[in-house]
Amino acid sequence: MDRSPIKQLVGRLAPSPTGVLHLGNARSFLLAWLSVRSRQGVLRLRIEDIDGPRVKAGAEQQAIQDLMWLGLDHDGDAFRQSDRLRHYREAVDSLVQSGRAYPCVCTRQEVEAAASAPQEDWLDAPPYPGTCRDRFASVAAAREQTGRNPAIRFRVEVDAVPFEDIFRGPQSGPILGDFVIERRERGAAYQLAVVVDDAADTITEVLRGDDLLPSTPRQLLLYDALGLTPPRFAHVPLVVGEDGLRLAKRHGDSSLRHIRERGVGGEEVLGYLAYLCGFRPKGSRCLAADLLRDFDLSKLEPAPAVGTDHGFPLDC
Repeated sequence: MDRSPIKQLVGRLAPSPTGVLHLGNARSFLLAWLSVRSRQGVLRLRIEDIDGPRVKAGAEQQAIQDLMWLGLDHDGDAFRQSDRLRHYREAVDSLVQSGRAYPCVCTRQEVEAAASAPQEDWLDAPPYPGTCRDRFASVAAAREQTGRNPAIRFRVEVDAVPFEDIFRGPQSGPILGDFVIERRERGAAYQLAVVVDDAADTITEVLRGDDLLPSTPRQLLLYDALGLTPPRFAHVPLVVGEDGLRLAKRHGDSSLRHIRERGVGGEEVLGYLAYLCGFRPKGSRCLAADLLRDFDLSKLEPAPAVGTDHGFPLDC
C-alpha cells in the first residue's frame, strides 16, 4: 500500500447497491462532488457492495446511471469493495497479530442482554462489555473451544477521539467499547473496509451525511493502528421529512429512479438539490457545473434540510 505524502485533493463517491438512491443520497453526493471539483481535485467512485444479504440485483448499475444523469462524474475506473477482500483480510490479520484486535464469539443478543438496552441501529449498538477480551489465545482456539465461528473486535483503549470536522468544527466522538471489524462468516465490517479503501485510493477528504459521524472516531483509531494517514472529514446534515425524520418511503417515493420515470429532468433535480442546500431559490434549474463557481461549504445551513415528494417534483 502506497503511503507516500499526498499532495493532491482526492475525494470519493461511495454508493451502496443495497437499494435505490434517493434525494437525500443525491444531496450528499452533490456536496461531495462540489467540494472536490471546486478545488480541481480528483474524485473516485467506489461501490460498497460487501453487505451481501442486502445487495440488490441491478442496484449498482442504477446508482452509476443516476450519478451520471446528475452530471456527477468521477475520475478513473469505478471499483467494487468485493474485489478487495484480500486486502481486508490482511488488515484484520495484522491487527490480530499485533494484539489490537481479538476473536469474539458473543452474539448480538448476548451483547444486548449484557447491556440490558437493545438497539436497532448498528451505529448505536450498546457498548460491548468486553466478555471475550483476552479470553482466547487465537481465532482457532475461540472456534475450537466454543464451536462458534468468531467475529473480530478492535480493542479500544480510549474513551473518545477528538478531531476537527471540516463542516462541524471540533469534535470529540465517544467510543462505546470494542467494535467489530470482521463479521462472523461475512467478512470485513464497514468500519475496517472503508479505512483500507480510502487509504488505498489516497483519499484526502471524505464528505458524507452526519448519520455517519459516530463512525469517524472508530475509523480514526483504525487508521492509527494500521499506520495509515487519515483523510479530513466533513459531515453534512441529512434531508428529512416534515416530521423531522430521515427521508424514507413513509414520506413518499423520493428515489431518483421514480423521479426520472415521472419525466423530471436532471436540471430540475439539480435545481431542487441546490435549493435544499440553500444555494438556489426553489424552482431553479441548473447543472452541477453551474454551482461550482460560487460553491462554499460554509454557506450550507447546519440544520437538516426538509424535503418531501409533496414539494418535488410535482410542483417544480
